Amino acid sequence: MIITIHKGLTLERWCTLSLNEQLANVGCDISRAIRGKNQGDLQFSQQSFLRSLELLSLTILDPKHKGKGSLKELLRIREAMIDYFMFDNNYKTDDTFWDNYFLNFNYMHAIEKGK
Repeated sequence: MIITIHKGLTLERWCTLSLNEQLANVGCDISRAIRGKNQGDLQFSQQSFLRSLELLSLTILDPKHKGKGSLKELLRIREAMIDYFMFDNNYKTDDTFWDNYFLNFNYMHAIEKGK
């Protein structure tokens, strides 16, 4: 099941993006969720987290990741994100972990684009 928040976004369109670009976009919403949480705006934080979850779910459904090690990592990341933002943080991640994890994809996407 995919939460539909990005109304104009289709799986087909999302699949045209590289993995780095997909995860850089997920990371933008994760950063917003963290910022909202730290500023005490829990509604904004939750909405941002749900947007990130939608984008990550689309990434998981992208056929180019099927049968590759990246799919296993994507599923684990989704599990850890949900654990951090909604449950007991059994994986013991923190804001810095999430910012650093997704910042790497921003960096790699910038390299892909030649920036």
